[in-house]
Amino acid sequence: MDFNRKLILEDGKEYYGYAFGSTADRVCEIVFNTSMVGYQEILSDPSYTYQAVVMTYPLIGNYGMADDDYETALPTIGAMIVREYNDIPSNFRSTATLGQVMEKYGIPGIYGIDTRCLTRSIRDFGSRKVLITDASVKKEDGLRILAETPVPTDAVSKVSCKEIHVSPAENERFHVVAIDCGMKENIVRSLNRRGCKVTVVPWNTPADTIEALRPDGVFISNGPGDPEDVPETIASVKALMGKYPMFGICLGHQIIALASGAKTYKLKFGHRGGNHPVRNLDTGKIEITSQNHSYAVEKDSLSETPLTVSHINLLDNTVEGLKCREKKVFSVQYHPESAPGPQDSAYLFDSFVRMMEENKNA
Repeated sequence: MDFNRKLILEDGKEYYGYAFGSTADRVCEIVFNTSMVGYQEILSDPSYTYQAVVMTYPLIGNYGMADDDYETALPTIGAMIVREYNDIPSNFRSTATLGQVMEKYGIPGIYGIDTRCLTRSIRDFGSRKVLITDASVKKEDGLRILAETPVPTDAVSKVSCKEIHVSPAENERFHVVAIDCGMKENIVRSLNRRGCKVTVVPWNTPADTIEALRPDGVFISNGPGDPEDVPETIASVKALMGKYPMFGICLGHQIIALASGAKTYKLKFGHRGGNHPVRNLDTGKIEITSQNHSYAVEKDSLSETPLTVSHINLLDNTVEGLKCREKKVFSVQYHPESAPGPQDSAYLFDSFVRMMEENKNA
């Protein structure tokens, strides 16, 4: 069987494979994910908007797609690149194959690639643009397309909700306003389980609109892209900080840092996967975490802010958590709500609830 699809990277390197999902051509930022399971959650995570994800685990698709496991209703991932694709899943919960879902949402896939070689290339030379196209396309034509096609910077506005909506809790104790920058559904579920009614607002909602909702706490979600691309969110968070207990995850963590006067920078190839060790500096405990981000908080820039570092990545010493008790704010770079796991960091939602309880009783 002849190859029918290929990748062309900015350095001219080509990787040939076979199509699954959509056969649309696409220019994306190429990244890799080291998770062994959870390809459905990765496919439907809004943080992967405009990114082509290389899965390092070799077999993808073998348990199909289950209706209850999506992180968003409309997946916006750029593309998926795998070594071996299984189109005959074995799982009683499966209602569709991965390829069928990708075709439905116009997401191109390519399999048969040497993903180990490709991952080493990303690790050594960094994330960069890639073209997914037909195998017959000439390299020089592909390089011209790559040079002429920028990766968009409107990712957050693309995936954020357009209107305010409410997710009620059965035993409501607190009201959380969540700023949606591309929020995963399991974040809302994690808060609902702890008695929090969640009012979800768009990414650019002004601070006075959020205050009018009379929240007990404010949450800033994960999301795609460069945190500096959302100055409206940064301004709202800056205005709200210190008025309400505040918790941020991933992009929300970076936004809290920027709103406090710190700086962020782009990592060479980012952190993506469910196996990153992080040390909690308060307890000394090492948590195995799920991560998905390209940017990090610049540690030296925190000296002029009220924030202190609470968690550190043990692989590269990057900032993984921030806190300020006086401002009633804390954040983490990783995903404590991660599904299908790990679950080491779910206690952070309990910490947020305790902070709201203390603030109510103060």
